[in-house]
Amino acid sequence: MTKGQSRELMADAVEKNSTSTSYESEPTKKTAPQQVEYRFHSPRLPLAVYREVAAHLRQVDRVNTGLLPQTAKEFDYLQSQVGGIWIRYDADQAERCQPQVEAILTYYGDRYGQWETLSK
Repeated sequence: MTKGQSRELMADAVEKNSTSTSYESEPTKKTAPQQVEYRFHSPRLPLAVYREVAAHLRQVDRVNTGLLPQTAKEFDYLQSQVGGIWIRYDADQAERCQPQVEAILTYYGDRYGQWETLSK
């Protein structure tokens, strides 16, 4: 699912759950919730472990995640097969989601090597 598709789905959900009154003179503009997004990578983390990390993170309520493509120009057996992982959740859920996400990343970082932050 792309970022645009997820925003459309969230906007549809907001519209279905909202109630409108007949006395409103102009329609109210509905916006998707503000999103927090992080991108990390661990240079030698195997593809299977990346998938495990993503599955583990998806168990946290309202956290969405996926894998980034590898961008290296040349193949290296010692390099990971993916470019990294992205993690996204609503900004208003940060207080609840952030500690759980950090705990999961710390667990895998301690076992497979520290995470490096990627720019967007």
